[in-house]
Amino acid sequence: MAWDDGLVGTARDIAATDRTPLRVMAGPGTGKSFAMKRRAARLLEGGQDARRILAVTFTRNAAASLVDDLHDLGVPGSENIRAGTLHAFCFGLLSQQAVFQYLGRVARPVITFSKYGVLQFEGGTMLDDLVIMGAFGPKRDCTKRIRAFEAAWARLQSDAAGWPQDPMDRAFQTALISWLRFHRAMLIGELVPEALRFLRNNPGCEARAAFDHVIVDEYQDLNRAEQDLLQLLSGNRAIAIVGDVDQSIYRFRHANPDGIQSYDTRHPGTHDEVLRECRRCPTRVVAFADHLIGHNHPGAAGPHLQPLPGNAAGEIHLVQWDSVEEEANGIAEYVRTLVARGISPGEILILTPRRLLGYAIRDRLQERDVPVHSFYHEEALEEDDAQRAFALLSLLVDGEDRVALRWWLGHSSPSARRNAYQRLRQHCEQSNVSPKAALDACVAGALTLPHTNDLVQKYRELIQILEDLRPRNLSDLVDTLVPAGSDACSVMREAALLDLPEMESVNDLLDCLRTSVTQPSMPEEVDYVRVMSLHKSKGLTSKVTIISGCTQGLIPFVNADETAEEAQATLEEQRRLFYVAITRCTETLVISSTVRMRRKFAWKIGARVASGIGAIATTVASQFIDELGPDAPASKRGSDWAQNGYVE
Repeated sequence: MAWDDGLVGTARDIAATDRTPLRVMAGPGTGKSFAMKRRAARLLEGGQDARRILAVTFTRNAAASLVDDLHDLGVPGSENIRAGTLHAFCFGLLSQQAVFQYLGRVARPVITFSKYGVLQFEGGTMLDDLVIMGAFGPKRDCTKRIRAFEAAWARLQSDAAGWPQDPMDRAFQTALISWLRFHRAMLIGELVPEALRFLRNNPGCEARAAFDHVIVDEYQDLNRAEQDLLQLLSGNRAIAIVGDVDQSIYRFRHANPDGIQSYDTRHPGTHDEVLRECRRCPTRVVAFADHLIGHNHPGAAGPHLQPLPGNAAGEIHLVQWDSVEEEANGIAEYVRTLVARGISPGEILILTPRRLLGYAIRDRLQERDVPVHSFYHEEALEEDDAQRAFALLSLLVDGEDRVALRWWLGHSSPSARRNAYQRLRQHCEQSNVSPKAALDACVAGALTLPHTNDLVQKYRELIQILEDLRPRNLSDLVDTLVPAGSDACSVMREAALLDLPEMESVNDLLDCLRTSVTQPSMPEEVDYVRVMSLHKSKGLTSKVTIISGCTQGLIPFVNADETAEEAQATLEEQRRLFYVAITRCTETLVISSTVRMRRKFAWKIGARVASGIGAIATTVASQFIDELGPDAPASKRGSDWAQNGYVE
């Protein structure tokens, strides 16, 4: 197939133009990926060496889809395009150039996630140690500094990426790198700053001239350091960026919609193309989405998103249930009804703002024998049992894993035994021995370190547990570490069971779980219902999209500690997230809320409910439902909807 077969209008202009830089502003479902794939096809058909095309995507799925689609078009050499995430590219670059070796760094990722603005799990133990290494403030402040460090200290688009300017930031960077060096680890977000530093300081590096064309998707989700890195890789050659300010949902990483909005200011001569016609969604959904996102642009001319003439109007349901339990049962029964009507489970996508809400729906679906999988990788390690399982597996694979050992030694202590650990670390640095070697000596009676008895006892406990785990086969190991019926471990168990038939060793199991947590992939063509967070739905399409938990305090999330300015920025990003979620569907959209919630449950999932006494709190529907505009259908009680056979 020729690159321009069936290609017309703006999509053809995007694929055909040689002007650079090229900026494509494209709303959800407008065909940006299709146009950029045809652009790559044109280059290849014109004789461009595929190995000199770099296509940067936000997910591994998108990279695989690009290569597969080009192959399906019959484009020779498409499999040789360098397509992947920016972090994967940076890891490959730093490995090939022996940068890790020269800098004395080990590319063992610190496994972490953020909860209430604070790093958790291995990152949380790292924070425990950093807090006593300097006057850096509490864990929340240290977390903010780590995010800035990962963005090469460019907190704003106007900041120069690369160097901490503030003396406290410089001291913090020294302490952080010292911790990472000792523990033979790296932050995943550190890969980009290290690659940027390497490319800046080595202009003769082959990578600086390795690509004739750089194509960047989801540009609005990149921070300033990532954007600068891509400009270095493109040099004075061709670069095309694609994105949408209204789909920027990673502000915590210092991504900023201004990055794509002001691109032409930083790069004069930028050629612009705009895709506003949503080809994916029903016309009513497009109208609601446009009305919603207009609240982020008061006074601006619209529309921001336009329907494709000829698309169906779509089926829309706004429903409210009496409780979280009734919502889970009602949605599960609705899905069972859809499947009975002939809708494939794989064409149904359920989005929730919290993992436990998703689990409740998943469990009700399983009770109805509807095939379903949940994908809450960002919360896979939230519970203590899951963290314990991951640490034990890491130490089973490598007893010298210093990060996992550090977590284990601090486990079950409010202070993570940081004072005792500091003494152990000081001994190790002075004696040039590993923490494991020092603890082995303590257990053998060959070494005594004052005030470290608790650490030694925790290490003795570890030795016994690992001895019990070593003889087990992979299936038994999975059942022992992440047992069936455990909500705490269910995310990791699902990931392990999906890949278990292909595994040959304990290392494979660890690689599977580590990848599922740090580089999750969202399956697109499946035969089961997918349940996931709103964030993870980006890039997906489904015939039916159901968004549950749409109550104020969850969607949008409210953080009482934010300033008025920060709260406004959070609200706008939450609105963009809801905009992304509602534009996943091709036929049917369901937006669901509850009118009551148990206070203990609300506290557990971080939902803000009105103050008061009693076990049950009254909630209200998300303000975003009202922002869908005057043409949105009236909300109805879930029980009435169910009684009427789930029809409009």
